[in-house]
Amino acid sequence: MTTPPREVFQRLLERYGPQRWWPGETPFEILVGTVLVQNTNWRNVEKAIDNLREAGVLTPEKLYQLEPEELAELIRPAGYYQVKTKRLRNLLRLITERYDGSLEAMFAGDPHSLREELLGVNGIGPETADCILLYVGQVPKFVADGYAMRVAARHGWIEFDVDYHGLQDYFESRLPADAPLMNEFHALLVKVGKEHCKTKPLCAGCPLEELLPAGGPCSAEW
Repeated sequence: MTTPPREVFQRLLERYGPQRWWPGETPFEILVGTVLVQNTNWRNVEKAIDNLREAGVLTPEKLYQLEPEELAELIRPAGYYQVKTKRLRNLLRLITERYDGSLEAMFAGDPHSLREELLGVNGIGPETADCILLYVGQVPKFVADGYAMRVAARHGWIEFDVDYHGLQDYFESRLPADAPLMNEFHALLVKVGKEHCKTKPLCAGCPLEELLPAGGPCSAEW
């Protein structure tokens, strides 16, 4: 029988405790971080956000008014800074032109419609869109990232070929629509993914070790 996600959550929470995601002094900082964190670690993102904060441009309007070259230089520590400059400016265009620079206005409407709008922004995929909805707007969306995929597939809860939305539906259909729960669960799955469910799994001592199928993880490396 498939392990209920709430049991998985409780095991991870008991082992690791609250993760207190997502770091940021304001909702807008968190939003910027969801773009900058793509393909890098959070320490590099913090350096980039510190640059933006010191430059006094951490508002939608000021950031969008920057010349692309200046913005790229400020976010250079986050890596792939030319690509991220384009993606960030695309998102800022939506916020400033569609919502007059107001995050409150952006999240005041239907979350499903907003998600479709975010996915229509060049460079914003499902994972980033759901991070924005969850961590900035407190919308209960499960972020079905690679860590969640690896943990769920290796324990036999899903097939390895399931897509992003299939994995998301697996968790969302079995959990209450609760943003703090989705927030904590995402962070805990990242934690166990980094410590145990790596490309080459380290199952010994993992808080989810007892939940593995007979014979061990469904794939030795993935």
